[in-house]
Amino acid sequence: MTDEPGPAERALYLAAVRGGGRLRPEDLAPADRPALAALVARGLLTPTATGWTAASPRALGERIGVELRNRALCLLRYAERLPAALGPLAGAYDAARHPVGSPPPLGPRAVEPRSEGPGAEAPGTGARGAGDPGAGTVGGAAEVRRRVGELVSECREEVLAAQPGPRPLEGLRMALAQDLSLLRRGCSLRTLYQPVTLTDPAVRSQIALRTGQGAQVRVLAEPYERVLVFDRAVAVIPAAEDLGRAVFLTDSTTVAHLVAQFERDWARAAPAGRYLDAPSATTVRIGRLLARGLTQRAVAGRLGVSERTVAAHISRLRDRYGAQTLFHLGWQLRGEHHD
Repeated sequence: MTDEPGPAERALYLAAVRGGGRLRPEDLAPADRPALAALVARGLLTPTATGWTAASPRALGERIGVELRNRALCLLRYAERLPAALGPLAGAYDAARHPVGSPPPLGPRAVEPRSEGPGAEAPGTGARGAGDPGAGTVGGAAEVRRRVGELVSECREEVLAAQPGPRPLEGLRMALAQDLSLLRRGCSLRTLYQPVTLTDPAVRSQIALRTGQGAQVRVLAEPYERVLVFDRAVAVIPAAEDLGRAVFLTDSTTVAHLVAQFERDWARAAPAGRYLDAPSATTVRIGRLLARGLTQRAVAGRLGVSERTVAAHISRLRDRYGAQTLFHLGWQLRGEHHD
């Protein structure tokens, strides 16, 4: 039983505490029986010869914490194994879609040439760009994200990304796992940012997580157009000024032109290393201790500092690694070298 006690269980437990830590049968109403059974099952009440005795909630919290952490570790390990386990199926799927000798894949739902007749559209792609048989407009931010996510998942060699302006932190966090998976399977990821993007420490931390796995980032202090290019076969650009709609391009001449623009901007851009601040030595050491499994209090005792100081360093580490919880942070730091 790993869920939290409900209101009836809490009330009955508090009644036992107010009664000196003991609960007698005559103290119970018939309606208390389900809460009593649940408290006994949780270990918060221990049966005795004369009734029940209250047990420490801390012990329950530690036990449930261990159970949840073990369960989370199993899920994380499963998540890491799953892509490899599905590899043979993915290979068969790719082979069926793109037999040997066929043109290279154009990504999920690649837009086919326009059918004959004015105004004809391919199913599911929306309106087409005039005169460009490889263009398809997708409306709706959720649908655009889904299509781009599919392209990232099926990318085989390279992603080029020109991202002007500030970057939404939540979007970077949501895309982190997919970006790291892309890098781990050997694909190249090159991204252009403007200096304003790197003014946010949390965004810098997200970018550093990617560069730590081999992504390349440069900063260009001048205007440029937003574009994503996958395997130099599919390009994605905003539909006019509306970032909630995007045009997916597969025409080889158009894509080559966008790649040439990206390479021109990339050559003029500066490496982003100086923007990505390294954490302090104390922050690094706290991270290593957390990766060993030490609690915040234990880390404070080991280093001889206050828990508030440790909490401040942990906050910076959580921003840097995009970790939502202390356990998640420890998992993210598991590959660091320890003292």
